[in-house]
Amino acid sequence: MDAKLQVLREGPVARLRMQHPEVHNAFDAGLIAGLTKALAVLGDDASVRVVVLEGDGASFSAGADLHWMRDMARMSEADNREDSLALARLMRTLDELPKPTIARVHGAAFGGGVGLIACCDVAIGVPEAKFGLTEAKLGLLPAVISPYVIRAIGPRQARRYFASAEIFGAEEARRIGLLHDVVNATTLDTAVQRQIDLLLKAGPIAAASAKTLVREVIAHQDGDRHDTDNAALIARLRVSPEGQEGLTAFLDKRMPNWVGE
Repeated sequence: MDAKLQVLREGPVARLRMQHPEVHNAFDAGLIAGLTKALAVLGDDASVRVVVLEGDGASFSAGADLHWMRDMARMSEADNREDSLALARLMRTLDELPKPTIARVHGAAFGGGVGLIACCDVAIGVPEAKFGLTEAKLGLLPAVISPYVIRAIGPRQARRYFASAEIFGAEEARRIGLLHDVVNATTLDTAVQRQIDLLLKAGPIAAASAKTLVREVIAHQDGDRHDTDNAALIARLRVSPEGQEGLTAFLDKRMPNWVGE
């Protein structure tokens, strides 16, 4: 495990904490590899029900480390392509993780840090947090994270913020869809815990599959196939052990067996 990363376990909840506060949890090759590996391990762990992504120090994540970027600028185009593909694998791993994910945004997020937030299923931040897709100031674009950010904030807002590289606040982040909620710093952990509790009350398979359903609905162009696939999905869920337990518990007016695990 990379020294800039810590995995904390609290029963069915795993907290993945970036801890490189000296550079505001900025990415380098080691942190990218560490995050990708840790997420893959958590994704395969049946005892994990929820993953919380958070940062240590003043910021959530400042995106790419400038010293690392300076080194990469001296490398070949092929080397830079491989480096960018590593970041792409991290974003895809987080976006498709078979567990519900929560971004605990206690401070600023820029560039790739915004990408991490966009890849999480739930994002909660504090009023003081600042955000920016600042790559254009360097003559670059947030290309690798763009699929996830565009899904989160929509193409109209993406065209503005990708081009202008302007900094925006937490309320704007909430308005455009990057954050779900903005809460005071003193209640941030309470708000995160509330989401954890809600996710733990949902069926584990259902909660983990929600993002897949959303992704497939968005991708479908064929309405008939869309209906067929969704009907097949709900049919599988209804006859599955989890679906049977959930329906039976509801009819019996009791909690399902996954609550309190």
